[in-house]
Amino acid sequence: MMNFLLSLPDLVLVILGFIFLIFGGESVVQGAITIARKMNVSPLLIGFTIVAVGTSLPELAVTINAVSSNSQELVDLAVGGVLGSNVANVMLVLGTAAMLGACEKPGVEIKKDAVAVIMASIILLVTVVMGEITQIVGILMIIALISYYIYSYNYSKKLGLDEELEETWMGENLLLALIITILGGAMIVLGAELLIEGSVGIADSFGISESIVGLSVIALGTSLPELAVTMIAALRGHKGVAIGNVLGSNVINILGILGISSAYAGGILVSEEFAGRDIWVVLVTSGLVATMLLNERKITKTLGVIMVIGYLSYMTLLYTI
Repeated sequence: MMNFLLSLPDLVLVILGFIFLIFGGESVVQGAITIARKMNVSPLLIGFTIVAVGTSLPELAVTINAVSSNSQELVDLAVGGVLGSNVANVMLVLGTAAMLGACEKPGVEIKKDAVAVIMASIILLVTVVMGEITQIVGILMIIALISYYIYSYNYSKKLGLDEELEETWMGENLLLALIITILGGAMIVLGAELLIEGSVGIADSFGISESIVGLSVIALGTSLPELAVTMIAALRGHKGVAIGNVLGSNVINILGILGISSAYAGGILVSEEFAGRDIWVVLVTSGLVATMLLNERKITKTLGVIMVIGYLSYMTLLYTI
């Protein structure tokens, strides 16, 4: 009881962090829809790039704060947040999108993004097994991400818009869309800072390891923007934004967030704990879904339910072993 009372202020910070993340995610997707229309590119590309970057800002904020602290415990929390976020994105977020019918017709364009997820996951496996992401590797990861974005943009420009985008309350005002998207990103960063501060406090109060908190609380919290954006996009019929957001976020989490953080910090040490179980969970979940999309197989509503149940089971497992 005493632990619970001591953690109440931290719980308030976590809740406030969640609120900022959700409203920030909504602002980003609204701005992205207008930007997609004005740039005459596919919603899938917008989901994979602009929306994915916006909804991945919490993970970046958490990781940069962690590596700046020179604390291996916080680094474990941040890396665990990235790994757990990728699992949450696939099992919870994409599973929820599938339950809403957003994944029944993945389309041909999704193939290249599915390949990107598989390649990024393999790179993650190598770095986790090595136990370190060196500064050089981090820089190469950033270059790979930028190169893929350039390729994706050129590819999408050739195709043009592949679905009709509904009007947003911003209308056709590109400047307003950019401002709202940036403000949404700022809300996401603030939400992430509140979330990590509250989560660390709760972990200390209950004696929970930072890696477990990262894989669960931090991962779920930083995946809430993806969940909010994907649900909104799926309910409004923007299937490209919904699927692209999930795939793009997973690629950015690996190549972008870990790449930027390791380049910034001069390298990141990865705890052996992640190599024993969690990296394989990331590989299996991301690999299976990416393979299904690569083969143009639809992710049915029933499979979506199974994915969400699987994620909840994984969370339960973390706290019982």
